[in-house]
Amino acid sequence: MQAKKASKYVSHQPDASGVVHYPAVDNETWRILIERQLEVIEGRACQRYIDGIAQLGFPKDRIPQLHEVNEVLEAATGWGVQQVPAIIPAEEFFILLANKRFPAATFIRTREDLNYIKEPDIFHELFGHAPLLTCQRYADFMEAYAKQALRVSGKERLHLFRLFWFTIEFGLFKQPDGMKVYGGGILSSKGETEYSVGLESGAIWKPLDPLEALRTPYRIDVMQPVYFYIESFDELFNLIDLDLVALVREAQALGDYDMPNNEAMVC
Repeated sequence: MQAKKASKYVSHQPDASGVVHYPAVDNETWRILIERQLEVIEGRACQRYIDGIAQLGFPKDRIPQLHEVNEVLEAATGWGVQQVPAIIPAEEFFILLANKRFPAATFIRTREDLNYIKEPDIFHELFGHAPLLTCQRYADFMEAYAKQALRVSGKERLHLFRLFWFTIEFGLFKQPDGMKVYGGGILSSKGETEYSVGLESGAIWKPLDPLEALRTPYRIDVMQPVYFYIESFDELFNLIDLDLVALVREAQALGDYDMPNNEAMVC
């Protein structure tokens, strides 16, 4: 979910035919990021994500145009990616998801922000999230979750976002050959990908418990000290059958857990 504070980044506007003309330096940044990250995710990303990468066939020498991505997503699950400014309000974010459109700001990080950027840029949105939008169960959860979020108050919605954070953004997948990544916030970060499933990283892995996740605070500027894992995307969709409003209120009544001390910077 994109915050409301100001950003130094501004999305590039498409021309009359819907094409964004990125400067050469932006295309080169994309090349550096995707080549590096394709190597890093090998053996660490869940298989369904790897399948999605293959379906999308991202170019390596330039930033993909959104219509190219949408041709694949719409055929696979009925979803698409929609251009937005660098920052949009939380309600608008969930309205887009509820209408099967994932927001993507059409800018890419500068070289000084190559290893870590607070704002979600187009590399994060496309490389991190679009591949799993080819998976119907995952996409159905995203849509249903957004519709639930739009039914609650703004304060409850912010609290409910913790479930999104610990699943869609920073979720892990327990598979027979070990822990794998499906969260887009991890998969678009070299350092977090290596850290989250590293046996000696010190990261804490917990099975996804929605109440516990709702009571767990997070920070965006450090490696996540706690990751929640699932064993099937059915576990995500089953969350929608719960009374999430009641769970949010229970979590608020019980209070937050203390955040584990982790000063390792995201990179």
